[in-house]
Amino acid sequence: MTDRVQIVSPIDGRVYAERKVATGAEIDAAVAKTRRAREVWAEVTVKERVKFLEHFLDALLKKNDEIVPELAWQMGRPVRYQGEKRGVEERSRYMIGIAEESLKPSMRPDKPGFERWIAREPLGTVMVIAPWNYPYLTAINTIVPALMAGNAVVLKHASQTLLVGERFAEAFQAAGMPDGLFQNLVLNHADTEKLIGSGKIDHVNFTGSVEGGRRIERAAAGTFATLGLELGGKDPAYVREDANLSHAVENLVDGSFFNSGQSCCGVERIYVHASVYDRFVKDFVENARGWTLGNPLDADTMVGPMATPRFADLVRGQTLEALRKGAKAHLNTKHDLDEESSPYLAPEVLTNVNHQMAVMREESFGPVVGIMKVRDDAEAIELMNDSPYGLTASIWTEDLEAAAKIGSKVETGTVFANRCDYLDPALVWTGVKETGKGGALSEIGYANLTQPKSYHLRKV
Repeated sequence: MTDRVQIVSPIDGRVYAERKVATGAEIDAAVAKTRRAREVWAEVTVKERVKFLEHFLDALLKKNDEIVPELAWQMGRPVRYQGEKRGVEERSRYMIGIAEESLKPSMRPDKPGFERWIAREPLGTVMVIAPWNYPYLTAINTIVPALMAGNAVVLKHASQTLLVGERFAEAFQAAGMPDGLFQNLVLNHADTEKLIGSGKIDHVNFTGSVEGGRRIERAAAGTFATLGLELGGKDPAYVREDANLSHAVENLVDGSFFNSGQSCCGVERIYVHASVYDRFVKDFVENARGWTLGNPLDADTMVGPMATPRFADLVRGQTLEALRKGAKAHLNTKHDLDEESSPYLAPEVLTNVNHQMAVMREESFGPVVGIMKVRDDAEAIELMNDSPYGLTASIWTEDLEAAAKIGSKVETGTVFANRCDYLDPALVWTGVKETGKGGALSEIGYANLTQPKSYHLRKV
């Protein structure tokens, strides 16, 4: 078993950074340290925690000029997008801002001779297993509210984006957080599962593949640790006949190809009402041509490489299978099975697709989208639900009442109207079916990171 982890950059295939995997003794010492730090943190009021977390956030945001090129080297995101600063700040400040109200005791109605309330207490040690695709945003969803709620945090970041964990640790140190309250560990899969199964972890938040989620559940079996799992996705969009097409096209192209399509809630399949289908496809393809592939360190590049050649090959395979079954490609004339494996993959738009093609049913997580004609709302709903996943679904229409009615019939965690590929921290982030379970952000995120405790006091 390897004792080192390498970040192989998608830019040029060279090793960008290398880190040593934590030993068993180092893991044990780190977890023991979190327990001691929790005792110190428990004495800090929520108002005081706000100051610590705000200082952490300010320290992290100041590092953005260093973080942006690091992200390009680690996972390929073009520098023009300036990293994840805006989303990290929006989510963190919102969760910090609602902490006091979300965590205060819930008083029960007056009852003569009694005082009754429900308090929210920290779970203990929260383990965050973060992915590479949005390495700061996905981690911050749990790290900030977990700490605000009084927990300690152990972060195990994806091997492709190990430097992210170090940046978090530096910012927490600059903020003067209690020593050991946040632990960044470089772990292999076996030691991750062993730690989860040790009984020393009270909650696990995992963002990743469905199979990865199943492994987390197996590892946690019998420990009674709570789990938050955000897994696969195949997010649909439905463009109704009354949609503002120029608005829908612009936003759906962005939702399909931003971050090289490597987004949990990116749009992977689009259903368009027959009456506007031809115009939509024409405008969509024209807009998508502007999303050019290039070196992510170039300020003009809109689409960088995917994180690894393996991920790009999966998308190539889905595209080739669709073409063999009759799909039409609109952006690229060459789809060569024998071409050398590369993380650089240009966006592709496919029409004449159906649900017998993997590209319309299986997660792609890359810059390819299929567009399919539908007769009416009923057919769109049926096709949107024809998936094992359910994270978000977007409906494009002038009629918001109709959007809500359609959304109530779609099996999904979030219903959008006239927008997509966005996470609002005021709303719970959750999924259904094989997309996972639990919920992050909003006041529900705090409920999932705390343990309710009832007080039933009788006067005598």
